[in-house]
Amino acid sequence: MLEKKPPAIKRPIITLTTDFGSRDHYVGAMKGVICEINPNAKIVDITHDVPAHDLMGAAFVIRAAFEYFPLNTIHVVVVDPGVGTKRRPILVRSENFYFLGPDNGVFSFVYDVERISQVYELNASHYHRQPVSTTFHGRDIFASCAAYLTKLMQAEDFGEPIEDYVRIQTPKPQAQGREVKGIIVHVDTFGNLISNISLADLQRFLQHAGAKSFRTLVGGKPVGAHAATYGLGQGEVFTVSGSHGMLEIAASQKSAAKLLGVARGQEVLVQLE
Repeated sequence: MLEKKPPAIKRPIITLTTDFGSRDHYVGAMKGVICEINPNAKIVDITHDVPAHDLMGAAFVIRAAFEYFPLNTIHVVVVDPGVGTKRRPILVRSENFYFLGPDNGVFSFVYDVERISQVYELNASHYHRQPVSTTFHGRDIFASCAAYLTKLMQAEDFGEPIEDYVRIQTPKPQAQGREVKGIIVHVDTFGNLISNISLADLQRFLQHAGAKSFRTLVGGKPVGAHAATYGLGQGEVFTVSGSHGMLEIAASQKSAAKLLGVARGQEVLVQLE
C-alpha cells in the first residue's frame, strides 16, 4: 500500500514506553543511541513502569497516550518477552503516527482505533546498531531505527511490508437487554479501575434504551452512583468519566482496587435504571 510522504518536522519527537523501570541502564542506553544518530530529536518518556512482560498493560498505555502527540510522532514501545526469538521487530505506519516495537500484539489497541497504512518488518539491518544484541533490541533495533526514521520519515526504507502482524484479541463490551458487560482493562497508580466500556458507547446505549441513569457492579460488588469527578463521588466507591474516554471506577483519595479487592480482568456490569 502506498503511503503519503509526511511533511517535514522541525524537531521530531520520539516517545518511549517500556517495562524497563528506572533502576537500570536500559532506558539511558536507548536514549544515548537516539542522541548519537540525531541529537535534534526530542525524547519523551511515556512510562517505563509497565509491569514486566505485561503486553496488555503496555497496549493500553500506548493507546491512552499516543493521540495527544503532534502528527508524525514516533512511538517506541518495548515490552518484549520474546526478544531474540523468531518474533519480528516491526514499524507500523498509521495515518497519523509511527509505532516501533516487537510484533507480539503490543499495538493491538492502536490497530483498533488508528487507520493503518502499512506494517513493515524492520529487516533493513544497515539501520540497526551493530552488533545487534540478542537480548536488547530496544537499544540496537528500535531506538536506532526510530532515530534514523526522524531523518528519513520514509517507513518503506526500513524493511519489507507484512500483512500477518500479530494482534491480541482486545476485549469488547457486550450489550444485552438493559445490561452492558465489560471488564477492567487497567488499574492505574491511584488504584482507579479503568473499564473497556467507552463513555460514548454508554451514552448511546442509554439513549437507545430511554434510560437516564445506571448502576454498576464490579466483580459482583455494587458501587456508588456516577460522579462528575473524584471529589464529588457519593459512597466509598463510585464511577466517573475517565479522561481517557472510558468508564472508570474510583474512590475519593483511596484505591478502588484495594477497597473492592479486584484486579484487571474482573467483570464490570452496567445495569440501566
